[in-house]
Formats: sequence, C-alpha cells, structure tokens
Amino acid sequence: MDKIPILKIGHFLMVAIQVDLYDRLALSLESDLVQAVSKTGARGVLIDISSVSIVDSFMGRILGNIAGMSKILDAETVIVGMQPAVAITLVELGLPLKGVQTALNVEKGMELLQKKIQITEVEEEAIDDDSTLQ
Repeated sequence: MDKIPILKIGHFLMVAIQVDLYDRLALSLESDLVQAVSKTGARGVLIDISSVSIVDSFMGRILGNIAGMSKILDAETVIVGMQPAVAITLVELGLPLKGVQTALNVEKGMELLQKKIQITEVEEEAIDDDSTLQ
C-alpha cells in the first residue's frame, strides 16, 4: 500500500499530497498523521494540497477530521495551496472546513503556524504566572 511521507520540521509536521487520494490512502494518511502528532508532540500540522485538483466529500471530511483530531492533541492545522476549484467544490458539498486555517502557500502557512504557537505559548505563560500568584 502507498504511503504519503510525513516530514517533521521543527515543531511542525508537513504533508505534501502529490497524488489523488483514494479512500484507503486517505484513511491511512489520517491515521498516520494523528499518530505522528501524538508521537512527536508536534504543535502544528501543515497540509499542502497544491497538487490536488479534485476533491470529494470523503476527502473533505478527512481533512476536517485531521484538523479536529490534531487540535485535540494540541496541534494547529493549516491547509495550504488550495486551488480555487477545490475551494468551490468543498463549499458546494457543504464542507467549508470550519475551524481549519488556510494559507496560500507553504511559506505563509508556516508563518501562520508560528504565530499561532507563539500566541498559545504566551497565553500559557500568562496562565502559569496567574496560578503562581495565588
């Protein structure tokens, strides 16, 4: 069975989907990516779909599931490189991927993840400071 490589870059995991995802490969990616978030303690997941020209409702749900599961494991998810036709299709299918951050390209996606993590770390430090004052 095919596998989509998952790369670790600092605090983030990156996946570049370069092939059409059939159902079994999409499920495998979902499982592998969530396990990688848990195993590595990654704080962010970047999914590059710039090579994807067609999506169906199943793939849309998988992307949403990955983001939701990653969030539960304390990792933000950003999807980058979405083509206009893919965005239109997702909305027409009723899958606007609520709660999923998007960016135009990998560079902007990485910047967004870094900003999200910095905000989270600052909030956590503020909570820690408040708890020590009591």
